Amino acid sequence: EECLHKYVITDAIRDKNVLEFSIEYISTFKSKDSNEIVDINVDNIDRAEIMEAPQRLENITEYIIANHERKTHNKKFTAIFCVQDVNMLIQYYDLFQQKKEEGKHDLKIATIFSYQANPDSDEANGFISDEYFVQNDAYTANIAAEPSAIYVTESANKREKLDAFIDDYNDMFKTNWSTNEFYSYYKDVGLRVKHRQVDVLLVVNMFLTGFDSKLLNTIYVDKNLRYHGLIQAYSRTNRILDEVKSQGNVVCFRNLKDATDEAITLFSNKEAIEEIIVQPYEDYTTKFEEAIERLYEIAPTVDSVNELPSETEKLAFVKAFRELMRLKNVLSTFTEFSFDDLGITEQEFEDYQSKYLDIRDDVRNEKEKVSILNDIDFELELIRRDEINVVYILTLLAKLTETKKPKEQEQQRKVISDMLASDSQLRSKKELIERFIEENLPLVRDSELVADEFETYWTNEKKKAVQLLSDEENLDYKKLVDVISNYLFTEKAPLRDDVIGLLNKRPSLKERASISERITTKITDFIETFINGMG
Repeated sequence: EECLHKYVITDAIRDKNVLEFSIEYISTFKSKDSNEIVDINVDNIDRAEIMEAPQRLENITEYIIANHERKTHNKKFTAIFCVQDVNMLIQYYDLFQQKKEEGKHDLKIATIFSYQANPDSDEANGFISDEYFVQNDAYTANIAAEPSAIYVTESANKREKLDAFIDDYNDMFKTNWSTNEFYSYYKDVGLRVKHRQVDVLLVVNMFLTGFDSKLLNTIYVDKNLRYHGLIQAYSRTNRILDEVKSQGNVVCFRNLKDATDEAITLFSNKEAIEEIIVQPYEDYTTKFEEAIERLYEIAPTVDSVNELPSETEKLAFVKAFRELMRLKNVLSTFTEFSFDDLGITEQEFEDYQSKYLDIRDDVRNEKEKVSILNDIDFELELIRRDEINVVYILTLLAKLTETKKPKEQEQQRKVISDMLASDSQLRSKKELIERFIEENLPLVRDSELVADEFETYWTNEKKKAVQLLSDEENLDYKKLVDVISNYLFTEKAPLRDDVIGLLNKRPSLKERASISERITTKITDFIETFINGMG
């Protein structure tokens, strides 16, 4: 039969149905005879021994711990780590747990693997579906049926290990799984990865085909992959979500460059490699510098943003700075990222960002006014920095109480104020936090009590805000608390009927739409101010 049409990965990327990949090849050892990186494809037993060397596995574990937050935008996303076989996986898992106990990381590590004896030899290419492993492990609980005593022992040992790892999982999530409920455990793992409750999922083969999660953006690879299996594994990372997820990140601890190029050529065409793989770091720094020049043409200094004569110029500024943010977002996932390469200091970038947010706030506050800026997407996701949250601010507040010199205190206050102004999530909290600094902080004598004092202050302000919203809109206070709680739990805005049900006095049918929209906006603003970004 004649093939009428092939829809390959190149088409999907072009059509914006999936993202392109950023691939980094990390050398894990060098030849003693030269300084050249050794080709680490495993072709013989000597190389296999090198690949499994404890120092190499430890180096890779430490690399992941050091770079995971950068790759996942401060754990906004999750990752899969696929390794060559179960024995290697066990060593990696133990290393992660050991380093966690040593206080070197707080990553939530989970794992699932097949403990059946003598699995199919094609597994190194990632061809086998999860159903194959789930069925085999779910229905071969009686390992004695296996053909060889060696395999029986090996399989029993792997199963024992997996049960121990599942016990860790149970402790972490207050669940009660075991290998006796392999399929149920498998489903639970998938759901927790999708809901960003697992930071790194350690696997050999499972979840490398067919598993889709928009909140997964990185795959670490210490496994020989080829052809379809390679493309499938990489493709776990490139499901489109939002502006922050600019590409799928692939970090290879093996020299898979030839295999990657070969797979892309096979499943699209030779010219497709540039479309599928994110370009080198230097390409983006060049683009960033060009984008800065365009920004400086519109607003040569931070203060000049205030002097923009009309909405047309403000619109041009918003678009120019938004492009800068997009490029920085891609650049920040590279291991070598540094502001020193960008032609703008981090402080200047954040000062421009504050002006960008000022314009956004002006637009929000003038809803009735017809404006060409009303329809602009300000892409606030690109600004949110999860590591700069209120917990971080509290450490700075504690330093304020420890600082005796007025000049140093003033500098620290400016740092906090600038940070509150330049982060979209902290901005909504700016007035409240600054009031705490002015009125409450001087009364705190011990820096260790700052967190408790702030929590008390924040709880009181939160109650006041709910009461104020209830009084302003004449709402049933208890029902309002329930609606807010439900919104936080489901992450879905309340329905119009639920909002109207809060009112002590029922409005006319004609008024309901506008009243419901106004109250929903106030509830959303309350959550943005008092809940989101609290760390």
